Amino acid sequence: MAKTVVVGMSGGVDSSVAAYLLKQQGYNVIGLFMLNWEEDDESGVCSAVSDYEDVKRVCNVIGIPYYTVNFAEQYLSRVFSYFLEEYKNGRTPNPDVLCNREIKFGPFLEYARSLGADYIATGHYCDILHDHGVHYLKKAVDINKDQTYFLNQLSQDQLSQVLFPLGKMIKPEVRKIAEELGLSTAKKKDSTGICFIGERKFKQFLQNYLPAKSGDILDYATGKKVGTHEGIMYYTLGQRRGLNLGGTEDGQQGRWFVVDKDVEKNILYVSHGDERPLMSKSLFASRINWIPFPPKEKEFDCYAKFRYRQPDQKVHVKIEDKGVTVSFYEEQRAVTPGQYVVFYTDTDCLGGGVIEKVYR
Repeated sequence: MAKTVVVGMSGGVDSSVAAYLLKQQGYNVIGLFMLNWEEDDESGVCSAVSDYEDVKRVCNVIGIPYYTVNFAEQYLSRVFSYFLEEYKNGRTPNPDVLCNREIKFGPFLEYARSLGADYIATGHYCDILHDHGVHYLKKAVDINKDQTYFLNQLSQDQLSQVLFPLGKMIKPEVRKIAEELGLSTAKKKDSTGICFIGERKFKQFLQNYLPAKSGDILDYATGKKVGTHEGIMYYTLGQRRGLNLGGTEDGQQGRWFVVDKDVEKNILYVSHGDERPLMSKSLFASRINWIPFPPKEKEFDCYAKFRYRQPDQKVHVKIEDKGVTVSFYEEQRAVTPGQYVVFYTDTDCLGGGVIEKVYR
């Protein structure tokens, strides 16, 4: 008897093709659309409605049943509340990582199990190896699209029943399959930005939840005031756009960028031309999740990413009581508290944790 796979359908091309491939492989496939966010965008349109229409069209073409399930309440309590708290504290969280751990591989997995599913699947670009009850998270063949960064917090139980059909494919192949099938999602552009905000302007979105308090922008080198910010939570390290600062007093034109934030004093520090204040040599991270298990050694070398799509950076990891200290072989630019440091070998994702402190 064919095994049942519940596929998380987003209304995008990747999950559409993932569902098709699994059906071709002989699985009994069910499409499940997750509603995680219920608000309309600025134009009064709820993007989830159009995404669900795409899901229905795709499932009808490939001939599989589809359902929708509402996880908005869980999303609000498990992901969005944390997201707001982090921004309030002047940090830059990554809700997509939490969304995977707390929703897509949490209530979604539980719901699929309640349907009697043998597996769940998503359109993530990554691979998995199930080996005698141990589950290894592998990098995708398409390194430009590899999404293991966003899955670094998954547990062995969460990985135990997962299939990633796109792990050995490159994006153009996926689009080609969708076009040949005549899927409505074939030419749909990839979603960008934070999972629940979609295409709307981030600052305007955040203003609905965190009232802005303006404050001084100071030159990091001289301490002089060079402008006024609109609310310290709207800015992130390394940011260049939206500062509304002109040239310098000595007539130098060029870009200013954010190098530090003092949340208590509500001061934003910027630099003009000199990137040294953005460079760091090590960090401390907490809430570490190891895949598949914690390393035997307390100190070791591996690779790391400090943001999505960054090339692997060689690091030295030292495991301590409350987290890990990560030392960089080469200085890194704009490593940001609240984001994740994710560890790798050449082929595998070893897990990751939340960046708490950065040492310059």
